[in-house]
Amino acid sequence: MTTNKKTYNWVKPKKFDNNIIVIGGGSAGLVSAYIAAAVKAKVTLIEKHKMGGDCLNTGCVPSKALISTTRLLADAARAREFGIANLTADYSFADVMERVQRVIKSIEPHDSVERYQDLGVVVIEGNARLISPWEVEVTTKSGTQTLTSLSIVIATGARPLVPPIPGIETVDYITSDTIWNLREQPKQLIVLGGGPIGCELAQCFARLGSRVTIIEMASRLLIREDEDASGLVLSQFDQEGITVLLRYTAKQFIVENGEKILLAEHESKTVRIPFDQVLLALGRISNTSGYGLEDIGVELSPKRTIQVDGFQATNYPHIFACGDVSGPYQFTHTAAHQAWYAAVNGLFGDIKKFRTDYSIIPWATFTEPEVARVGFNEQEAKEQGIKYEISKYDISDLDRAIADGNAHGFVKVLTRPGTDKILGVTIVGNHAGDLIAEFVLAMKYKMGLNKILGTIHIYPTLAEANKYVAGVWKKNHLPLKLLRWVARYHEWKRG
Repeated sequence: MTTNKKTYNWVKPKKFDNNIIVIGGGSAGLVSAYIAAAVKAKVTLIEKHKMGGDCLNTGCVPSKALISTTRLLADAARAREFGIANLTADYSFADVMERVQRVIKSIEPHDSVERYQDLGVVVIEGNARLISPWEVEVTTKSGTQTLTSLSIVIATGARPLVPPIPGIETVDYITSDTIWNLREQPKQLIVLGGGPIGCELAQCFARLGSRVTIIEMASRLLIREDEDASGLVLSQFDQEGITVLLRYTAKQFIVENGEKILLAEHESKTVRIPFDQVLLALGRISNTSGYGLEDIGVELSPKRTIQVDGFQATNYPHIFACGDVSGPYQFTHTAAHQAWYAAVNGLFGDIKKFRTDYSIIPWATFTEPEVARVGFNEQEAKEQGIKYEISKYDISDLDRAIADGNAHGFVKVLTRPGTDKILGVTIVGNHAGDLIAEFVLAMKYKMGLNKILGTIHIYPTLAEANKYVAGVWKKNHLPLKLLRWVARYHEWKRG
């Protein structure tokens, strides 16, 4: 982080309209504004598109709504396993996608202009532009005004990456932002990218009846997860008829006689893959242009995110950034987490600053099976030279999972050698994203596996897997000398 070099080129106002201005009404922006209003600061929130940002409108909410519908279809296809001779589902793709929109509408009030105005936030729907380190020009339908603020929080989010592949402009591609506009189901869908977004949506569309092909440059799906975790997802995809092409690189899109074709390279050979729709799921890039960052000299990182320090401040100590626009994580929950620090440091940083705590960051991929993680996994521990022990429990042995007909997956815990201190946890299986919460809490408050083992878990529940993996650790660390002494004690009592 470099020091601020441009503040002195500007004339600082003597009075200010706001204590804090927030640019962007997504997860990070909403939390920043909420916190400022809660502590009675004068706060203005500016949003140019839709309140709720990507998470509500094109990300978490619509994808989970679609996952819920398609999971129901997948369960229906397994009816015989549950003793039901025949169970069919009649549906239309358009109706399914309309249901997604209804879910968004149901949640919209949580992030609405009216709700935040009631909380004490001044909400302006318009385009913001930084014209000085303390001034924001806002353009609305009714005109342009300039607002001043002691602090500014930038929470402008990110957008899907569109790669410069030759011919891509000729094939009417879709992204995770635009896929929700579809009302006609693709017959042959290519998904470029085998990360969380690509995997979740690929499985959804396959369950709706599309022939889905995932193209991934890497050697496996979900490359940030351990091989045993991504391997279970790949196995499930194989069972569901999803074609996964690993170590394939998209080189060119062409249209021949009205047919769309992807030319991909694999082992130095060109492979032709026909399709009628392609989904780009290659990651997201931060929104850092079009609102004056370059005009006032806010610095960017090598990854083209806004460069921030440990307190979410930019090279201007009173301008902060949080959420996808600053990284390093692109999750709704981490955006909200960063927003607390941005808002509090922006309002009270001259009295006390709080460093953003990244020590315990959980996340989940909502495929079936789900993959959830907190802390280190094996590959990260090896890369960083961290010594660890593994305790692993196979969910196929869990009573509730067997009764539910979903006895697959595992809970894997990394601990510091010779202790029960948790370094990281990976869970693969149904409701992994919910089950991980117990370990997040344990790691946050420095509780080891002995504490989890000594906690009553309701029978029969999936949460028992967390206790049983603690039992695995305990079995591997039995006090053998003590047990030998106890055995002799019992023998002595028998006479």
